Amino acid sequence: MKHKDLEFLKVAENNDLLVLTDYITKQKNGKIRLSQHLPRSLVNSDDYREYYPDNLSKMTDSISSELRKYGGNSIINVFRGNGPEYRTILIDVCKKLKVNFNRKSPVEVIELNLLQKILLDSFDNMTTEQLRDFAKEVGIPIKKYSKQAIIASIQILIKRGGFTSYKIAVIVANAVAKVLLGRGLSLAANAGLTKCLSIFSGPIGWTATAIWTAIDIAGPAYRVTIPSVIHIAYMRTKI
Repeated sequence: MKHKDLEFLKVAENNDLLVLTDYITKQKNGKIRLSQHLPRSLVNSDDYREYYPDNLSKMTDSISSELRKYGGNSIINVFRGNGPEYRTILIDVCKKLKVNFNRKSPVEVIELNLLQKILLDSFDNMTTEQLRDFAKEVGIPIKKYSKQAIIASIQILIKRGGFTSYKIAVIVANAVAKVLLGRGLSLAANAGLTKCLSIFSGPIGWTATAIWTAIDIAGPAYRVTIPSVIHIAYMRTKI
C-alpha cells in the first residue's frame, strides 16, 4: 500500500526506523502496547517477526499503516484497522500542541513549524548563558543574545533550511527519544552538534515531559502520534 508523504521511509536508516517503530508499538516503560496484542497489530504481523529489529526498511509500509491507525485522535482506528493520511495526523498533532502553521503549506514546512515550536518552548527553561551557547553553536549571526533576537534569527534560519534545520530537528528528536525511550538517537560524531545536544538535553527534556503529562490526560492515541510525527519530521530533514 502506498503511503503519501511517508514513502521516504524506505530509504531511512534502520536505527531511525527502530525508534519510530518502538514509538508505535511500545509504552514508555518498554512494554508492548495493549493494542499491539490484537491479531491484526504490527507486533503480530509476519513483517515484524521477520524484519524487526534489524531490517526495518523492508516493512515501512506496515509501519506507516500502523501509525495511521492511531491518527485522527481516535483509538477506535486501532480496532477498525484504518486511519487518516499522514498529513491529517500531522495537522492534528500541531493543533494539539498549539503550533502556528498554515494548513496549505507542504508537509515538510508544517513539520519544521512543529519542531520550531518545541524548541522555542524550551527557551523558557534555559539560562541566558545557555541561550548564548546555543546561538553560537547553530551559527546565529547576532550581536545581542536576548531571547527575542535569538527567536527571530532561528525563525529566519529555519525558513532557509539546510544544516541549521537539521540541527534543530536532531536536538528536538533526540531529547524526545531520551524522555520516552530512555535512549537518544544514533548519530555520527559531530562536535558542534554534540555541544548543542548537551545544551538542550535538560531544557527540551523538561518541555517534552510537560508535553507527555498533557498527552496522558488527552488520550492514548496522542502517545503514539505526537512522538512519531516529531521523529518523522527529524527523519525527513535528515534525508
